[in-house]
Amino acid sequence: MKKRKTSVAPYESDLTRFMREYLEKHPEERDSQKKGRAIWWDHSGDERTAPEPARHSPKAGGNEYLFEPLSEKDQEKK
Repeated sequence: MKKRKTSVAPYESDLTRFMREYLEKHPEERDSQKKGRAIWWDHSGDERTAPEPARHSPKAGGNEYLFEPLSEKDQEKK
């Protein structure tokens, strides 16, 4: 049995195609993208602020609801 060689173009969504074509027509947007990325992402670890310390939930203080099974008398009433 012969193997047929088929070349199928990979799927490209409408949005991806639009963005690719738009950026080809407007190369200045690439610079804008780089500037925006630098604002938010291109920082060393030392430049970032430290996260707030984690707050742990309080330990049980005895005020939680405790389940008590019904007695036989209470079950007969139902």
